[in-house]
Amino acid sequence: MTSTLLPYGPCGWLVEVAPGDAAGVAAAVRHRGDRDVVQVVPAARTVLVELAAGADREAVAAWLAAIDPAAPGDGGDGPAVEIPVAYDGEDLSELAAACGMSTDEVVRRHLAGRYECAFCGFAPGFAYLTGLDAGLQLPRRDTPRTRVPAGAVAVAAEYTAVYPSPSPGGWHLIGTSSAVLWDVSRSVPSLIRPGMQVRFVAAP
Repeated sequence: MTSTLLPYGPCGWLVEVAPGDAAGVAAAVRHRGDRDVVQVVPAARTVLVELAAGADREAVAAWLAAIDPAAPGDGGDGPAVEIPVAYDGEDLSELAAACGMSTDEVVRRHLAGRYECAFCGFAPGFAYLTGLDAGLQLPRRDTPRTRVPAGAVAVAAEYTAVYPSPSPGGWHLIGTSSAVLWDVSRSVPSLIRPGMQVRFVAAP
């Protein structure tokens, strides 16, 4: 794999990777199980690898520079998280027309996807999920909304996601979910974390 390593403070490396490789690189780093690595944080085009105090930075850099991304699903953390969805989003019909298909076909394809959390960002608990059907991939809306409600299920570019809290947003809204994506009262507040598998199911 071709990547660029940048020093990140006294105990870390920031790995710049090719588009689409960040989740796989993060999974491969976790799978290696190096005791010098204490945290792995993927983003869209980078992976932060935080090291323990006193770790041999150069030794870690040697294998980081040569690591190959894991295949999708190789970094899964247990069974898939199931997210119930009512496909009642206000952009569903518009998205279906733009994609040249019926709303039923949009729903079918979205439910059929095998998703993986590539990274989290934008807001606490907002998980960027890869695996969206190519036929459903559209750019973000030209004009973002000033407020998207919590639980909105949306798509944009190659990602799908669930808004964990009310916020501005420019994604296409296709449904709503009762799932609580972020809850500080839980031992782990975020329901979905990088590397986890996710499956959408039709709400009863």
